[in-house]
Amino acid sequence: MPDEPQKPSGEFSLLQLLPNMLTVAAICAGLSAIRFGVQGNYTLAVMLIIFAGVLDGVDGRLARALGSSSKIGAELDSLADFLNFGVAPPLLLYFWGLDEFRGVAWISVLVFSVCSVMRLARFNVGAKSDAPQHDSAYFEGVPSPAGALLVMLPMYLSFLFGNRPVLPEVVICIYMVIVGLLLISRIPTWSFKKTRISRENVKFFLISMTATLATLLTFPWAMLIVLCVGYVAMVIWALLERKKTSSG
Repeated sequence: MPDEPQKPSGEFSLLQLLPNMLTVAAICAGLSAIRFGVQGNYTLAVMLIIFAGVLDGVDGRLARALGSSSKIGAELDSLADFLNFGVAPPLLLYFWGLDEFRGVAWISVLVFSVCSVMRLARFNVGAKSDAPQHDSAYFEGVPSPAGALLVMLPMYLSFLFGNRPVLPEVVICIYMVIVGLLLISRIPTWSFKKTRISRENVKFFLISMTATLATLLTFPWAMLIVLCVGYVAMVIWALLERKKTSSG
């Protein structure tokens, strides 16, 4: 029986390219968010950044599941994270509500973006290091997608209350800097990638996820505010748990 023809090693199936296609789609969403922010369509711009965050959570896992992880895919994902979570969100805040506070506001944008790129650089170095990873259930500092979600909190508040400014501009600038510093901090934050759900609790987890998604689609701004507050509470809890463990 003749041997079957070998597929050239330089060829990829569309299924193998799907993770990179999702990453490119996330980049397009981030760039489009900036465009719509310039045009004043802030609601759509925020939704696009959140959509980019969803794609970011899917592409890496899909690549590992398909066995199509690659160095270029990892670099592409890192560049997409910087654009979508380190550049687009602070620019949206700047276009949206900081027109009359431009000097200090622009400094805040730069601080957040530089903190974001430093956070990603530190993560990439740690991921490529041959040294053993300790306490892998935690990240060091707030991850970039979570930072993007948090930094847009003033916009969620405004959208919830009829597009009326809720916070003074100087408070928004200070808040942006604080979130940026959290990105490069050593504060432990839970890594959801390491979270395991027991078989008995799977049904409750699925029900809660369905309720969360339904609420997010029905009351998006209120739910995003709740998610931000909940995430901050989890960070504080993780910090207290870490201190308790280290002191014990």
